[in-house]
Amino acid sequence: MKRITVIITFLFLIFFNTGAAPETDTIIIKSDIDSEKISTDLDSLVCSWYVKLALKNNPDFFSGDTVGIEYPDSVYRDRLSKINSLIKLPYNSIIRNHIHVYTIKQREKFAAVLGVMDYYFPMIEDIFDSYGLPAELKYMAVIESALNPNAVNRYSGATGLWQFMYSTGRMYGLTINSIVDERRNPVLATHAAARYMKDLYSIYNDWTLVIAAFNCGPGNVNKAITRSGNKKDYWDIYYRLPRETRGYIPQYVAATYAINYYAEHGIKPLPVNIPVATDTIMVSKDIHLTQISEVMKLPLGELRALNPQYKTGLVPGSSKPQALTLPMNHLADFIDLNDTIRGYKPELYLNRTTQIADPSRSVYLPADIKGKTKIIYSVKDGDNLGFISEWYHVGLSELRYWNNIYRNKIHVGQKLVIYVGPSKSEYYSKINTMTFADKQKMIGKTVISLAPVIQSSLLSQTDGDYVTYTVRDGDTIWDIVKMFDNVTTTEVLNLNNISEPGKIQVGQKLKIKKKS
Repeated sequence: MKRITVIITFLFLIFFNTGAAPETDTIIIKSDIDSEKISTDLDSLVCSWYVKLALKNNPDFFSGDTVGIEYPDSVYRDRLSKINSLIKLPYNSIIRNHIHVYTIKQREKFAAVLGVMDYYFPMIEDIFDSYGLPAELKYMAVIESALNPNAVNRYSGATGLWQFMYSTGRMYGLTINSIVDERRNPVLATHAAARYMKDLYSIYNDWTLVIAAFNCGPGNVNKAITRSGNKKDYWDIYYRLPRETRGYIPQYVAATYAINYYAEHGIKPLPVNIPVATDTIMVSKDIHLTQISEVMKLPLGELRALNPQYKTGLVPGSSKPQALTLPMNHLADFIDLNDTIRGYKPELYLNRTTQIADPSRSVYLPADIKGKTKIIYSVKDGDNLGFISEWYHVGLSELRYWNNIYRNKIHVGQKLVIYVGPSKSEYYSKINTMTFADKQKMIGKTVISLAPVIQSSLLSQTDGDYVTYTVRDGDTIWDIVKMFDNVTTTEVLNLNNISEPGKIQVGQKLKIKKKS
């Protein structure tokens, strides 16, 4: 009966998914392709216990590692063709832009993903193999959560290594309540993800569409197929998919590339020492992670990291047997001290009515600013949070948190608070007075500022005072403005009656006023 209920619910999700697909064939160009979610996920991973410990033990690990290597398209295309994969790994400009996010813009934090990869990938591969799934689907966990089992999408509530929504997680057998959230359990969530992928493959018989449907739901993929004349190739239905899913497959290909070729880009894995040798014991009585920590003298952060599904730290074994993961070399001690641990302050730790979920395990919290120097930056015309985070080497999530910014909206003249290390405060304080070109040069990027070097096919003369620029795939209004001398974003927007700069269209003609 339970299986029938699951099937009915799954079919309901397929045919009645209410997520809106785009109504036109116009791709929405974003100023920083999907880097907001990537940056948020990476920030969350960097703030996780084992990664913070690794950074504490290696304080100079990121020193000087800010300039990435960009290769010609032919190199990216050739390298992708050499990766053994049942899943197609195409190459185009959209995928190139995503590759640059991992290998250039977020290269330092991507090193943390490489550091935890050896812990999570063998587990994922083993589970996927038992279901007959391609091993390379493991790369989806990188773009879902940056391999952080505590990742939570602040907008949708999707949680865990595989970013399950509440309804989908419950449908695939995961327990989710105020005490336990098995979406955070890497093993159980990976089993659920495998079952979900198998169900999706039975519908589409195409792994690329399975990956897309895992992101936005089969209902949205089915709508895109229908609206595209029943075409069933991802790139044929690309413009009919929700905006975030358009970037999902390119991001998957980019993550696959970056993990296979990070060394060629000069990126080194952060030495994260998650104990590979762990064991799981079933607990049939209530016990709290703090009790285990204080009696056995184990770091509470480590116990939470190994058992992320217990939101409050309480392991409610009396309800039903629960799995407790411990480092292998401490398992025997736990068995010997079992009664002592449960007898340690039970009135404090085993009272369920006093259990409160740790908010740091469900929302993003930035790194501690204690001891850091506060700097004020004034937003200039053409700036965006992505640029500013790169100049100051801080995360987008940190900038938003420090300045109470929702999403990425900022305005000219706005004062932003930024916290930096005291040893570099003088260096960073100069950024506020530098030109845009100098700030980009500082992070190893050049700015094209002369109109004559722009491809002539993209420019046409209108009259003596203006030129017309044709928007290309991947362009943003900010990128275009920087191609011309003494032109501001505000002027271009007003001249072309553009109220939403994020929605310029490929092929659109923009008038640019020539400056003497």
